Amino acid sequence: MKVEPIAVPAWRKRLRRLIKQIGVVRLIVTGLFLIVALLFARFGWAIPLNLEGERALYDMRVILTAPKVDQDPRIALVVFTDETLKRVEKRSPLDRKTLADALTAIDAMNPKAIGIDILIDQTQREDPILIEAFRRMKTPTYLAYASNATNPEQIEVWQEEFLTNFIKQAGTGGAVRPTSIRLSTDPDNVIRRWPAHPRGLPDLFATSLAPFRPAFKDYQRSITFRLPKSEEYPVFSKLPIDLFASELAPAMRSQIEGRYVLIGGDIQDLDDYETPMYRGNGQMTKGLEVHAHLLAQLLDGRMPGQISGWSLWLAALFIVIAGGLTSLLEVRGGKLVLILIAQLIFFAALPFYLQANNVDTLGLPAAGWGVGWAIAFASVLSMERAVGAEQRRFAQSALGKYLPRDIAEQIVRDPDRLELRGEKKQIYAMFTDLEGFTKLSHAITPEQLSNLLNTYLDVLSETVLKHGGTIDKFVGDAVVAFWGAPIARQDDAERAVRAAVAMYEAGEEFRRRAPADMPAIGCTRVGLHRGEAVVGNFGGEGRIQYTALGDGMNTAARLESANKSLKTTVLVSTEAKAESTLDIFRPMGRIVLSGRATPVEVWEPVPQMDAELRLELVKLWERFDSGEASAITELAELATRHKEDAALANFVYRIREAGPGGHFVLGSK
Repeated sequence: MKVEPIAVPAWRKRLRRLIKQIGVVRLIVTGLFLIVALLFARFGWAIPLNLEGERALYDMRVILTAPKVDQDPRIALVVFTDETLKRVEKRSPLDRKTLADALTAIDAMNPKAIGIDILIDQTQREDPILIEAFRRMKTPTYLAYASNATNPEQIEVWQEEFLTNFIKQAGTGGAVRPTSIRLSTDPDNVIRRWPAHPRGLPDLFATSLAPFRPAFKDYQRSITFRLPKSEEYPVFSKLPIDLFASELAPAMRSQIEGRYVLIGGDIQDLDDYETPMYRGNGQMTKGLEVHAHLLAQLLDGRMPGQISGWSLWLAALFIVIAGGLTSLLEVRGGKLVLILIAQLIFFAALPFYLQANNVDTLGLPAAGWGVGWAIAFASVLSMERAVGAEQRRFAQSALGKYLPRDIAEQIVRDPDRLELRGEKKQIYAMFTDLEGFTKLSHAITPEQLSNLLNTYLDVLSETVLKHGGTIDKFVGDAVVAFWGAPIARQDDAERAVRAAVAMYEAGEEFRRRAPADMPAIGCTRVGLHRGEAVVGNFGGEGRIQYTALGDGMNTAARLESANKSLKTTVLVSTEAKAESTLDIFRPMGRIVLSGRATPVEVWEPVPQMDAELRLELVKLWERFDSGEASAITELAELATRHKEDAALANFVYRIREAGPGGHFVLGSK
C-alpha cells in the first residue's frame, strides 16, 4: 500500500519560509554581536572600555584573598625616616656617614644578605667613608642600580656613570654587587606584577638577595601581597637606621641576625606606590615594602598557577553560550530570577575561588565575562523576540481569520494550547447586532454588502481588541466577544462596559460615514452579561475554534435582543454592573428574557447623561421598588420632562405594569 505524505498546511510553510528569511539577516547581526561578546569575555584586559573594571575586580580579589600573616621573621626593613633627615639636616642625597655606620653594625650581626634601595647617583663628601665600609663588608650586599636607558625619568646619563663608577670602587675586594630596583606599574599607576628584566640590568632586588630560586628571574606575573593579622604588627618590621648608627646598635642583634635586611627610605611623599591592597583609600606603599613583598613571595616559592590561553577561550565560549541559552529559557518570574542569580554567583565567585587557591587571575577577564554574558543574552533575546514578533504577526494574518489575536499569540508560544479542551470560567459575554441588516442586505448589491459588512466588522473588532476583549466569532453582522479568558484581568468589568458603550458609538460613527447613496443603516445594539461559561478550543482535528459556550453567552445574546423592546441601545445585567466601578448606569428594571423564566435586573450605561439625573433615577427606582407609591408619579413626571428619551418612558411604563419588586415579561403586552 502506498503511503501518501502528510500535507503541510500552507500557513506553516509560509511561517517556516519567513523564519528562514528573517534568520539570514538577523543571524548575521546576532552572530556579530556574539563575536563581540566573545571578544569581551576573552580579551577583557585588552579592551579600553572594560579595562578599568578588570583592574577594580582584580584588586578586590587581592584584598579579599590576600594571606593574613604574622610579622615575617625572615625580613627586616631598616629605614631612613623623616626624623633621620631632620637629625642630619639632609634630604637628598641621603647621609652617607649614617649609612656607613649602620652597614658596619649590621654586618657584624650576621644577617643573611643586605639589600640597599638607595641610588648613590651623585657625589657627597662622606663617599670615601661609605666606600671603605662597603669594602669591609662580609655579608652579601646588593646596592641599588638603575640605567638611563630603562629609567630616563629618574636618572640622567651622568648619574648612571657616577653610580657605575661608585659600585666598582665599593665592590673592590668586598661583597658588594649591583641589583636592579626596577618596579613596574600598570597604566593606572598601580603595582600588580613583577617587573620585567630588560637587558643591561643586573638581577632584581629580590632575586639577587635570594638567588636559590632561579625560576623567579623571568617571572613577570602577579605579586602575592600579604596583609597583617593585626594592625599592631605590620607584615615587615621597620627599624630606624639611626639605631644602627648609634651606641644602641648591639641591642638590635636579635632583629637582624639570620634575616634579610632591606635598607631604604620611609620618607613622607617619597618613593610611594599604590598597590591593590590599599587602592582607593589613599594609603600608599613604600617601594622598599614592595621589594619586601617580592622577596617574601620568592622565599615562599609562591608562584601562582597560570591560566592557559585555551582555558580562557573555553571559559569565554562557555560564558557566551550560557548568556545566549539563558535568554531562550521558557521560564519567567521567580525561576528566571533564581537562574540569573545562580549564574551571577557562579561567574562572580569563580575568579575569587581561583585567586584564593593560588591561581594567578591577573589577566582573567572577570568583568569581560559579565559584559560578554550580557551582550550574548541581550542579542539572542533580541533576535528571539524579533522572530517571535514576526511569528505573531504572521499568526494574526494566517490564524487570525478564525482565532483571536491573543490566542494566536499564545499558540505561537505554546502549540500545546491547540489541544481540544475547555474550562469553566466567569466571563463577561457580549453580543452585538446591527438593526435592519437583513432588510439592508436585500437593498444593495453583493459587492456593496461585502464591503459594507467587512468595514463594519473591522470597526467593531478593533473596538473589542482595543479594550482587551477576545473576539469569539462573527454571526452575520453580529460580533460575539468576551472578557476574562484566556487571561483574566482585575479591570475586566470596566473594560467590558467601556467596550459596550464604544461599540454603540463606533456603530453610530459608521452610520454617519456611510456613502450618501447607501440605504439607511440601523443602530448597533449591545448586550453584556457576567456569567459562567466553558471556554476553550472546540472542533475537530481539521479545524478548531476558541470560543465560549454556556448560559452566560445565551443571556448576553438575549440582552442584546431585549434592547429593541426596551428602546435602549446597550443593556448590562446587574451581574456585570456589580463588578464594575463605573458610575454611568441608569436602571431599566427587571425583565424576563425571551425563553427564560427567571427575571434579570438590567441597566443601561449612559455616560452622556447628567450624573445628578442618573442618581435621581436610581433613588426613585429604589423607592418605588421598596413600595413607595409616590415614586412612580415622580418618575412619570421626570419622563414627561424628557420626552425625547424613549427608553425612560418605556422604563416607567414597565415598572408601573410590574409593580414594586415585580418584573416585566417581554412580549407579554
